Amino acid sequence: MNNEPPPQPSPRQLIQETLTLEPNDARHLAMLCGHLDSHLRQIEERLGITISARGNQMRLNGAPEDVNTAEQLLLHLYDEVCQGVGLSPESLHLQLQEAGLEGLVEAGLDPSIAPIQVIRTKRASIKPRGKNQQSYVRTIKQFDINFGIGPAGTGKTYLAVACGVEALLEERVRRILLVRPAVEAGEKLGFLPGDISQKIDPYLRPLYDALYEMLGFETVNKYIERNIIEVAPLAFMRGRTLNNAFIILDEAQNTTREQMKMFLTRIGFGSTAVITGDATQIDLPRGAQSGLTHASSILGDVEGIGFTYFGNKDVVRHPLVQRIVQAYDGAEETAAKLEKSRL
Repeated sequence: MNNEPPPQPSPRQLIQETLTLEPNDARHLAMLCGHLDSHLRQIEERLGITISARGNQMRLNGAPEDVNTAEQLLLHLYDEVCQGVGLSPESLHLQLQEAGLEGLVEAGLDPSIAPIQVIRTKRASIKPRGKNQQSYVRTIKQFDINFGIGPAGTGKTYLAVACGVEALLEERVRRILLVRPAVEAGEKLGFLPGDISQKIDPYLRPLYDALYEMLGFETVNKYIERNIIEVAPLAFMRGRTLNNAFIILDEAQNTTREQMKMFLTRIGFGSTAVITGDATQIDLPRGAQSGLTHASSILGDVEGIGFTYFGNKDVVRHPLVQRIVQAYDGAEETAAKLEKSRL
């Protein structure tokens, strides 16, 4: 009888590496580390390593693959910070979503792959994060009509507004139009106080917030007064032809087939249109087909129209939001399978 104890698994190999960040700039290093080293703690928690910072030297302890990932990520982030790109918990979250060697290459951290340039606005520099965001911005710059489809929090609307502001400041377009269908989760506009402008304003608040962040409150209001920025419900687009404009149709899942066709045929010369929406959050009356899902099914092969599809991994809000989206998706898949089994 063999009384020898069973072999124990070998402990996970750990290594220690020292990373030196150049140039040694105290302000940029503070931005990289975050308040009370919050950014470093976020990286530690996600990659399962420890980071000790002293000046421009970072000491990393952990598994070899995780330490290698952290080194690449820190070098990339510090390079961006030195170029004036802001670093926030949200942007860092998306970088970490792509963590791992293959993900880092896809996200554009491999120096052999040229990442997309920063979108520069009056008050902020915005860097597309991850493979899908970079593909989305490239598509917007390439095609006249673009669809961004995916769950909430993936940056669809924010990046579209950023591209529109950049095009306006560079005088590639003469104005920006922000359009949204007046349909929201069962609410009826007629029950809201005020005139049509006051009724529709709350529905367009996310677009206003992005504009204020990129241009400033006074500039946005001045542009609205001069009709350089126009905000309108979708119904107001009928009969118009829009030339030399950057047009954003937000919450497009709540358009009907007829409304989507009407909107797409408003596009004139020198204009770019971006249509964003989440096909899982349709608030149309039961039985009505979404114009967004219909358009994606028939226009996918039309030359000159770009489609970018976002997934759960692209969510840039609080990490809990991503888990919520996954939970709902899982519940919907289970319900669909149960319904199918009953038929």
